[in-house]
Amino acid sequence: MYDQKYWNQRYTNEAYLYGTDANTFLIENAELLRGPVLSLSEGEGRNAVFVASRGLSVLGVDCSEVALEKAHALAKSRGVVIETEVVDLAEFQPKEQRYNTVISISAHLPSSIRYRLYPLIEESLKPGGIVLLEAYSEAQLSRHTGGPKDIDMLMSIEKIKKEFPSLNHQLLIETDRKVSEGEAHSGMASVVQYVGRNEA
Repeated sequence: MYDQKYWNQRYTNEAYLYGTDANTFLIENAELLRGPVLSLSEGEGRNAVFVASRGLSVLGVDCSEVALEKAHALAKSRGVVIETEVVDLAEFQPKEQRYNTVISISAHLPSSIRYRLYPLIEESLKPGGIVLLEAYSEAQLSRHTGGPKDIDMLMSIEKIKKEFPSLNHQLLIETDRKVSEGEAHSGMASVVQYVGRNEA
């Protein structure tokens, strides 16, 4: 399973590695969210809990069972219910036309996994459904404020266009913003932000 041991170790501490508040880009676009929602690489639950707090059903998938246990604890503390599933995104098979929203927040994956997964994500969207994605850009490689140190796992506008060819790109920008998400994401960072809609 992809990096399971590494991520279980990363999430073992009592503190929430990326904090308990939802991603800012997700919050700013909350009005676009419709359930059911799939959240990739959900981790400790901060984004799924936010989605659930808006009355939407959400499935958070992650390779780390340690993280997802913490996600359920966070959901319970906030008085909401989320669904989770331990998955290897290299093998994950989302159901076709199942979701109105797929969230990908800091789900940094090797291109070999993205090339297999992203077409399945497109197929998992209902008509009118969206992908909402934020990831560190390739420009983040020289910074020390979070993200992988592998350019293949970092995103760009060109990669998004290539890897989500069937979606209508409603928002696609690369921008610098201050990130404050726990101890692991902190400081000025370069990110790609994307909203793509299935117009089928």
